[in-house]
Amino acid sequence: MGVKLGGPVGWFLAAVIGLASPAPAGANEAFVFVTNWFAQAEHGGFYQALAEGIYQKNGLDVTISMGGPQVNVFQLMAAGQADCVMGTSDIQTMQTRAGGVPVVTVAAFFQKDPTVLIAHADVTSIEDLRDKKILISTGAHRSYWPWLKKKYGFVDGQTGPYTFSYQPFIADKNMAQQGYITNDPPILRNLGIETSVFLLSDGGFPAYANTVSCMDRTVADRRRQVGAFVRASAQGWKSYLADPAAGNALIKRDNPRMTDAQLAYAWATMKQTGMVTGGDAATGGIGVVTAAREKASYDFLVGENLLDPAKVSVEATFDAAPVGQNTVLP
Repeated sequence: MGVKLGGPVGWFLAAVIGLASPAPAGANEAFVFVTNWFAQAEHGGFYQALAEGIYQKNGLDVTISMGGPQVNVFQLMAAGQADCVMGTSDIQTMQTRAGGVPVVTVAAFFQKDPTVLIAHADVTSIEDLRDKKILISTGAHRSYWPWLKKKYGFVDGQTGPYTFSYQPFIADKNMAQQGYITNDPPILRNLGIETSVFLLSDGGFPAYANTVSCMDRTVADRRRQVGAFVRASAQGWKSYLADPAAGNALIKRDNPRMTDAQLAYAWATMKQTGMVTGGDAATGGIGVVTAAREKASYDFLVGENLLDPAKVSVEATFDAAPVGQNTVLP
């Protein structure tokens, strides 16, 4: 098979060539998947499936290419440079579809969105953040921030721009910021900062995360391959959570800046929170998407005027069959 890993721009040339070249008779079929960020434990199941030959056993020759801060994965996929991509959340996929890109969620490998609010250790509840400055990204205003305002009474005036730097937060004890439960707490601890961490999904934020999102035409024309990719990825996640060594080796090859300590923390946190195997995945299989959860995300977006129901129906935003027909239980 050969490991085909690459950066967010240059490595796409090989991916596109692979898509354009006819496969020899009996060969596994090329399938390009683009992640939503640099390689990390949050992508572990995909790398594990590649490292252990699980994709190959399912008839696929998979190329994993990293995303990054300057990579719009949906644009790349719409341009034919990927078969499927990792969406940050089903909310993102719904909004992308409403914006005119015919994309659909076929799996969600995180049953919990890993987004958190991080405060200094003296803050004991998320409600205590009502009088504090909260640093959030621009995209948060179209995803979890309206949910926080409605549930906890936060106001737009208390937000500030999140710039991927810890320094403003460290310098101001009266400040909080967004983060990922799998990433930020140990980094801040190593900097000598004790924190309180509030996982939004524990408060009822409905979004799935780490989705597999594909164009309508791909699901229609390559349905068997999409199903095989979903099944093999679920098998990869099951294997990764049991023993991540093989996947981590490829993650570090693709992203040499990733440390063993960070990988170990993220892996343990995903297991502890049931991020992959909890919720409906326990009975519906790893990667499951349900009509009820998708409706909850959709209704939230419509209710907050973040999505126009006249442009897209909830039924058009997801396809549960690839997981349902290829169920891999935790």
